[in-house]
Formats: sequence, structure tokens, C-alpha cells
Amino acid sequence: MTTPRLGIAFTPAHDPARLIDVARAADAAGLDEFWLWEDCFSHGGLTTAATVLASTDRIQVGLGLMPAPLRNVALCAMEVASLHRLFPGRFLAGVGHGVQRWMGQTGARVASPMTLLDEYSTALRALLRGDEVTVDGRYVTLDAVRLQWPAPDEPFFLGGTGPKTLRYAASRSDGTLFAASMSDDELAASCAEVIAARRSADHRIIAPRLVAVGADADDRIRDEVARWGKSDAHGLAVTGSAADVAREVTRLGQMGITSVVAHPTDDEPDLEGLIEVLGQTAAALR
Repeated sequence: MTTPRLGIAFTPAHDPARLIDVARAADAAGLDEFWLWEDCFSHGGLTTAATVLASTDRIQVGLGLMPAPLRNVALCAMEVASLHRLFPGRFLAGVGHGVQRWMGQTGARVASPMTLLDEYSTALRALLRGDEVTVDGRYVTLDAVRLQWPAPDEPFFLGGTGPKTLRYAASRSDGTLFAASMSDDELAASCAEVIAARRSADHRIIAPRLVAVGADADDRIRDEVARWGKSDAHGLAVTGSAADVAREVTRLGQMGITSVVAHPTDDEPDLEGLIEVLGQTAAALR
């Protein structure tokens, strides 16, 4: 088993005005990854990703997940390729179905999300490789489109829930991003689906895990999982010291997870303090 990489998510519950300070703290603490969630109708994912990349020196910046229905694939390719070329090896771009209720609110919901994801991800990967793409699909239409400045060697991620989507992500991308609210049993089953369908043994599996530290950590975790519609935090979260978090990261790695993303509670009062503990965790894991 390879020890998982450790990151943190800057979730939509937190004001983007704090983003730069928090990202710099994560970079200085030695965390491996800094993840952004593009939830409707909160932070703009590509804007915040570019801001973090420009404000930090080393940390990889992940964006999960850009909803395929919301962006024309050519525009998405232009934005993603530009960030890859500006910050080589540091941007982890992920695409997914989008939350269907939100897609409905924007008028972007489609009858077949899997068909859209297939057409979209196929076109996006080809554009990023530098191919000229002509396609007349059910949802994606391009006529002789080629990027002037592609990014052919950078990774591409997909994510979602459900066996069909996970198998597709494993077979068609460089890494699969799981949802934040998955229990241990759901994580184990999802890892098994991805491992069975992945194209190569170095396929990355990224899993958020709810983390809280400090005197009121258990209370905040309990309130958070209740907001998620869960009755019990068991198998969803970890509290305690850096050593406790390190044990949890190692345990998740035994399932096949390659990156664990610490997901703060919505009411986390001290993101920098949490990052300090996570930095100690990352050092202990190395």
C-alpha cells in the first residue's frame, strides 16, 4: 500500500474572501493538495483555482467537480489548458454530472447525464491533447475545433456516485473523485468498482473525509452529519489529534484510496488551526 497524499477542501460554506490566506497556510504546512468544490451557487471553480495557483508555490490544486452541463466543452478546454500551461503539474481538473436539482434550476439538466458525460469528457480529453475535434453528438457539437495551446500531458479526473459512473470514470480518466458523504462501506464498494475498471494501476482515487479537531470537534461533527441527512458519524468522520488523523488516512489507504481530502465542517471556526494539525499529520505520514 502506498501512503495516501493528504489535502484539505476549501468548501463553499467558507467565504472566498478567506481563500488566499487559507491556501497559503495549507501550502506552508506541507499539505499535498488543496481542493475546491464547484457547488451551485457558490464559488466559481476556475476563478478560485486560478487564484490559489497564483497565490501558492507548491501545493497541487484540485477542482471537483465542474458540472458538465454548465460549460461549453470548448470553453472548458481553453480554461483548463491555460491553467495547466501556467502552472505545470499543479492543477487537477475534475468533471462530473452536476447535482441534477441544480442543473434543473439553471435550465441545463439533460435527459441522459451519462451520455453527456461521455460526449463531454471524450471531447475534452481530445481537445487537451491538441487534437482537432469534430463531433455531432446528442449534447456536444464541435466543428473542427483545435486548441492553440493544448496541455497534452496533464491528468484529467472524473467523479460522481453510483457504480456505472464510477466504472466509467475509472476506465476513461486518470483519477476518480468520490463524494464527501460516503460511509466506510460505500467507500470500500466504490474503491472495488474503480480498481476493477481502472485503465492502469496508477489511477488515483480521491476521497474526502470529514475532519474536526479541538474541544468541540465531536459536537461539530454530529451537527454536520445531521445536515447531510445522516444519523451517525461512524465511518464518516475523524476527530482528535494529528496522530488520530494519520491513522485514519492510513486506514483509508488500505482500501485503495490514494488521496484523502480533509473536509472541514461548515462551522469550522479556525481553518488555519485545522491546517496546522493536518500539517503535523502530513509530516507523520512521510
